[in-house]
Amino acid sequence: MANNMLIMVGADKGGVGKTTVSRTLIDYFSSWNFPIRAFDTEYPKGTLKRFHPNETEVVDITAVADQMRIIDGLGETNKSTIIDLRAGSLLSTLQFLRNIGFMDAIKRAEIRLVLFHVLGPSISSLNEITDIASFVTDARYCLVRNFVNNTHFSEWDQSSYSSCLSKIKHADEISVPKLNEMAYEQVEIASVPFLSFIANKEAKRRTASDSFVLRGYVRHWLGEIWLEYDRIKLHDTVRPIASNAA
Repeated sequence: MANNMLIMVGADKGGVGKTTVSRTLIDYFSSWNFPIRAFDTEYPKGTLKRFHPNETEVVDITAVADQMRIIDGLGETNKSTIIDLRAGSLLSTLQFLRNIGFMDAIKRAEIRLVLFHVLGPSISSLNEITDIASFVTDARYCLVRNFVNNTHFSEWDQSSYSSCLSKIKHADEISVPKLNEMAYEQVEIASVPFLSFIANKEAKRRTASDSFVLRGYVRHWLGEIWLEYDRIKLHDTVRPIASNAA
């Protein structure tokens, strides 16, 4: 049976850690033995592909041929699909999906969409929620506050945030905790998945990955994120299709 699950990670603001979230998702599904194919839309050079080269293809989300490769491929594979959207392309991608009838297919339960909307600390991120609300009425919508780079959300007004949430039928809230700076830096240098760094595999800089301390920081951090994914029962969203895949 083909897998019709599409997982999108995006934001219309840059620098909020979309690719970091995508990397944790790929590792999470790998831990459940759920097959994944990923698309990195930072065309022509993608950051996600640097960490997950075997699962990832770099595409131009505005090119029809690449749009076909992503969307038409949903019915041709047993793998769930993750799209790491480049900054500023979230709203336009949702508009594209609506225009081709993708949102109608979600409503008919022919396709499933999970959107991870990675929020920034500014008020503009709250405006993004309002803009996106009409697109996710039948999708699963996850709001992600990413603290991995010591981000603070002090600019937010809680009443405004609550007002934005009230416009959305179903929304999960996820927090990505801060990761120790040295540990994060060494994973970046190693250019490997978080799981590989923890397991001390394939690292390009053996000194960093050999560190029990640094691996421990990453292990604890990734475990906390996975607890968030477990809390919202993300694995159950994928399991029914993946378990029946031929």
